[in-house]
Amino acid sequence: MIKFTLKCDHDHQFESWFQSASAFDKLEAAGMISCAICGSTSVEKALMAPSVRASRETGHATDRSTHAPSRLAAPSDDRARAIAALKKQVEENSEYVGLKFAAQARDMHDGLTPQRAIHGEARPEEARKLMEDGVPVLPLPFVPGRKSN
Repeated sequence: MIKFTLKCDHDHQFESWFQSASAFDKLEAAGMISCAICGSTSVEKALMAPSVRASRETGHATDRSTHAPSRLAAPSDDRARAIAALKKQVEENSEYVGLKFAAQARDMHDGLTPQRAIHGEARPEEARKLMEDGVPVLPLPFVPGRKSN
């Protein structure tokens, strides 16, 4: 997996994870990547700095514990708020099909089941095969909330 910082033609920046650099290129060429803030499909990779861990000297347990609440806090910047809003909209307006996502998406594409808005989870190879076969799918910039029962 690789994380890219992306930028749309409206100058919004956001991050997204991809299976590989070539997976990003394929999704971009198919117009399947959109801005997490405004929805524009004119998206490109933005300049990124490598992710570097702090030295062990500054990584005391008390230092790390002071950072934990910020990771669990409410979204604090425009990108995080936009992703939270997108997650809410997706979860309220589509059916969660869990690990059956690939099969459900393929059945709808092939006309075997009625079209409806769905979201769920797929293994990378399942998602890649759907894209190769022209099934319109889009990776989400968040992990869907799993439903139980």
